[in-house]
Amino acid sequence: MSEARPPFPPFDLDSALAKVQAAEDAWNSRDPQRVSLAYTEDSVWRNRDQFITGRRAIVEFLTAKWERELDYVLRKGLWSFRENRIAVRFQYECRDREDRWWRSYGNELWEFDENGLMRRREASINDVPISAADRRYFGPRQEDERGAGHDFPLQ
Repeated sequence: MSEARPPFPPFDLDSALAKVQAAEDAWNSRDPQRVSLAYTEDSVWRNRDQFITGRRAIVEFLTAKWERELDYVLRKGLWSFRENRIAVRFQYECRDREDRWWRSYGNELWEFDENGLMRRREASINDVPISAADRRYFGPRQEDERGAGHDFPLQ
């Protein structure tokens, strides 16, 4: 294996939770290059209304995303898993350049290759304006919350 990203499919509960936590950690780094290494070279994404193919396009997409979504903090939760697929729910908060805060709610469907790299990601996301006082997330999860697949409030 030239590239590998454990845990590998088929997933069980522990390995699915670990995969979700690893994704949350990588995205919270806001490092497009680091995030891109979890995906196959030819990974295919649908993100909202955008279609993205390949690591280079992933890096470009994430670079632009985090230039406009400031102070980005993400929480992911395992929804379901089977064989080489995982479904997650997520919420993230960020502010724009005008200091308006947003909470984004979404679902992702992931498909992995045998090396544990994600070859397909489909994301549906909705944004809601919030006040700074309504923020829930202020940094990475506390150690006792990591990998547990916590539920999220609906609002």
